[in-house]
Amino acid sequence: MLNHIVIMGRLTRDPELRHTQSGIAVASFTVAVDRDYSSRDSGERQTDFINCVAWRSTGEFISKYFTKGSMIIVAGRLQVRSYTDKDGNNRTAYEIVAENVYFGESKRSSDGSAPRQYGDNQGYQQQGGYQQGGYQQQGGYGNNNYQGGYNQGGYNSPVTSSDFAALSDDDGDLPF
Repeated sequence: MLNHIVIMGRLTRDPELRHTQSGIAVASFTVAVDRDYSSRDSGERQTDFINCVAWRSTGEFISKYFTKGSMIIVAGRLQVRSYTDKDGNNRTAYEIVAENVYFGESKRSSDGSAPRQYGDNQGYQQQGGYQQGGYQQQGGYGNNNYQGGYNQGGYNSPVTSSDFAALSDDDGDLPF
């Protein structure tokens, strides 16, 4: 079975961080995602508002680094919950459970001037450890590792001969 969804959009409000009775952090947020096509009647693009939830350190990360209007990329799974509201009506809630989140745009400097370069884009995933620009935490799905930009800090940085070392022809140390 496969249940994987990826969206990119802007936060409609600051993420709301709460804690369960057992102390587990959970962040709720809504992402506004433009559709790829325009409506025939008005010629405007319609927007979907998608509810998301992030647990534990992913939720803490989102509440710390994202605010209203921030561009965010959310990868996770679609979850459907049924519940009874306070009036006794049966309701259904659809939401994305965020497993991995990424910054969708470059961070501007404190004075609002030019954004950082390509290789400075940071990402967060739930596995691994801190690696080359992408904060990662144990316990996620899959084995993807975000490597903090293109070619570790430069877009298509050239490879030079000093990046390689000569190998000896001695095969005596090989285990096969």
